[in-house]
Amino acid sequence: MPSLNQLLPVRKVILNARRLIYTKFWGMDLHPTCSFSMTVKFDRTYPQGVHVGARSYIAFGVAILSHDMTRGLYLDTWIGENCFIGARSVILPGIRIGDGSIVGAGSVVTRDVPAGCIVAGNPAKIIKEGITVGPYGSFPEAEENRKKARENA
Repeated sequence: MPSLNQLLPVRKVILNARRLIYTKFWGMDLHPTCSFSMTVKFDRTYPQGVHVGARSYIAFGVAILSHDMTRGLYLDTWIGENCFIGARSVILPGIRIGDGSIVGAGSVVTRDVPAGCIVAGNPAKIIKEGITVGPYGSFPEAEENRKKARENA
């Protein structure tokens, strides 16, 4: 049976084209090494306010906001380096997510997240501090687990 991994080169081309449109046309600040799902919703009302750092991953269905029409706010929203933003999370305008942080799936981030923290919930609360992650917010043991899985396949 064919694997979806065979489509990775096509996905890479599509995502690079989207990144080019987001950065050159919309004016977003997306680091060339960040990665994001095809269904991420970056705020296009104030696109210059969206900033994503190096080697961060944004999962499917995430909404990153940089404006609030009800209060007339246009604020910069920052996601640091080596972060992981879980599926269907909402990052509100003006929030800063520190380097090496993880946002749990379905979280609504209403306050800044310090570096090296895991947050989850609605509103998101710190559930663990002082974590160490590698690229794309993965734990160091995750690469070891991937290697073992490849050896067993």
